[in-house]
Amino acid sequence: MPIKPATPKGTRDFSSTEVARRNYLKQVLQQAFETFGFQPIETPSFERLETLTGVYGEEGDRLVFKILNSGEKIKKADTAALADGATQKFIHSISEKALRYDLTVPFARFVAQHQNELTFPFRRYQIQPVWRADRPQHGRFQEFYQCDADIVGIRSLWQEIEMLSLYDKVFENLGLEGVCLKINHRKILSGIAGVLGAESKLTAFTIALDKLDKIGNEGVLNELKANDFSPEALQKLQMLLELKGSALEQLNTLQEVLADEAEGQEGIKELRFVLKQMESTTLKSSSLQFDLSLARGLHYYTGMIVEVSAPETVTIGSIGGGGRYDDLTGTFGMKDTSGIGISFGFERIYLVLEELGLFPEILGKSTQVLFANFGDEAASVAYSYIKKLRDLNIPCELYPTETKLKKQLTYANDKKIAQVVLIGSEELKQNSFVLKNMDTGEQASHALSTLVSMVS
Repeated sequence: MPIKPATPKGTRDFSSTEVARRNYLKQVLQQAFETFGFQPIETPSFERLETLTGVYGEEGDRLVFKILNSGEKIKKADTAALADGATQKFIHSISEKALRYDLTVPFARFVAQHQNELTFPFRRYQIQPVWRADRPQHGRFQEFYQCDADIVGIRSLWQEIEMLSLYDKVFENLGLEGVCLKINHRKILSGIAGVLGAESKLTAFTIALDKLDKIGNEGVLNELKANDFSPEALQKLQMLLELKGSALEQLNTLQEVLADEAEGQEGIKELRFVLKQMESTTLKSSSLQFDLSLARGLHYYTGMIVEVSAPETVTIGSIGGGGRYDDLTGTFGMKDTSGIGISFGFERIYLVLEELGLFPEILGKSTQVLFANFGDEAASVAYSYIKKLRDLNIPCELYPTETKLKKQLTYANDKKIAQVVLIGSEELKQNSFVLKNMDTGEQASHALSTLVSMVS
């Protein structure tokens, strides 16, 4: 019985046109990264399971694709743990590796492992696929590309300025206007948790707050209520979520509310510095907005966090995000190494560019010249000219078989090949060729000696 051809759920095939567009997007990103002094690295598609678990939080850990042990190792499965309901212990007994969930944690492992070979502060960029066992939907896949830029090895708020400026530069180069860079600070959120009397529930607080766009204020409050947040705490939070005014006006209010929260005050001070410096940095494609509801649920963020929203004319989720992390490499024994990283949502940015018609019309090098096939003798002569054109980097090809000219011209039309060279028996006798323009339908005979100059 034949196998039904289908891609696995959450994955896609890409046509030649799509690959050309994806390569264009990669090139724009790469050029911007290198303009800002970032260097490329690559890491394996899979890591040790212990590298990837316990970093993303409980929700993130569930989305990590585990790789089942093979061969003799599968015999080590702890079936007793499964019977006792110790699911995580059982999983670790049958899986020692996992597909990478993002590029940040593998990068932290890379820095710790190669720290003696790197020059700090180390500026890295990485464009590679990642995998998540998430529910596929529009703009969300189980296999997708991430594009990250990180600066690690020194704590300076100028790095926050660099990252916001890098976002704007990429979107400017893509011709994508109306992008919004939303920023907040994890220390401000920690201060708010303190005011709410919920310092021990910071994780539950940020995870719920991170869902605000999806479930609304009421949904967030209900989720926190289910996590035993008091009515008084929820009332205070609702008041804070309704703050209006400019970024500085909201920060002034927060400074009063968080008067007794030292960590929150530190976060406010840092954001004031960022906002002040960004005032003198002209953003060409983006706007900058303070958003108190921005939480980014990943546990490793410790400072400024950022999320990027697409232009309002496009209905899609965030197209980028990141933030400051002060001890991510500590997991791998490299303590007190601060860094900041941002990610570009490659797949969603692609969809936005496609919807807005921002991809250049002509991308990639497709075949420019087709040599029709009129039999082996003529094809041999045609192929000698194909070699000359390819030496000049002109994409060309020979139709593989001798068949009706109409079929060969249809092939050229279907592939949008602009020119067809006809060298038949009559042309061989006259030492000539016919050049047909597929756009206009016009054709003319020329001396064979002029072929290379005519089509190059």
